[in-house]
Amino acid sequence: MIRPILKMGDPRLLRKAEPVTHFAIPALDELIADMFDTMHAAQGAGLAAPQIGINLRLVIFGFGTNSRYPDAPAVPETVLINPQLTPLSEEIEDGWEGCLSVPGLRGMVPRWKMLHYEGLDQFGKRISREVDGFHARVVQHEYDHLEGILYPMRITDMTQFGYVDVLFPELDADNDE
Repeated sequence: MIRPILKMGDPRLLRKAEPVTHFAIPALDELIADMFDTMHAAQGAGLAAPQIGINLRLVIFGFGTNSRYPDAPAVPETVLINPQLTPLSEEIEDGWEGCLSVPGLRGMVPRWKMLHYEGLDQFGKRISREVDGFHARVVQHEYDHLEGILYPMRITDMTQFGYVDVLFPELDADNDE
């Protein structure tokens, strides 16, 4: 089922999410299925539970190809619960980001270039990966939602923040994040 996505300004997006404590249960399976339906319908690269009003430390992300990020490499479809991130170097990389909760806008956001993330899948099985580039960016973006942070809060140069159709007229203006 496709669920409504909260938009910037909704105070629920600014809360710190609560840990998931029950795994391999029908309610969690249904929530994850709804999140994937919602993310795919919106052509997103990822989605955090708080974006649909569920205050849990649960994110999904991944795609083979994505029309909103045509130059991005594939990212494996992943369910990541109660994640922890650890930077693998001091290197920071700037990159354009959008967000399904901030429709129509993009901004240049600094992120760790390489990181290790770990957490659990919906069955309580441990996930542990070292990633870089766009994959690392997507994970950090989704993790921020669990901390009540939206990407515009990370922009350091507000001249690098604006509407997609103005910044990138070659892209479809309806493509958000």
